[in-house]
Amino acid sequence: MLEREKVWARGLKRDVLALYLAGRDPRVPWHAKALALATAAYALSPIDLIPDFIPLLGYLDDLVILPLAILATVRLIPPSVMADLRREADLRLAGRRPRSVAGAAVIVGLWLAFSLAALWLLW
Repeated sequence: MLEREKVWARGLKRDVLALYLAGRDPRVPWHAKALALATAAYALSPIDLIPDFIPLLGYLDDLVILPLAILATVRLIPPSVMADLRREADLRLAGRRPRSVAGAAVIVGLWLAFSLAALWLLW
């Protein structure tokens, strides 16, 4: 059973990299490209929307939200293009995975906005 989860996790990792590549591929429709870049930016961001130290909710984004976003985005990309992107992602996985500074900036911005809103409501 554990081997099945490892294979699933490797597939998600490959698909995140494929979505990162899809965001720059001219064969991908613009709406799929936007969602692919947003999903990849969030997945590659070192900062989570819900921090992992929050009991139960901390892993919600890693176990539910992110896989659902990946699944929805993959369905928007033509299958032949996605197959090409997955092959390219497999070749690149031997190297370092990309980091998204833009994704981290968006998450930090959301945290600041929520914090300011909470302070405003408390005031």
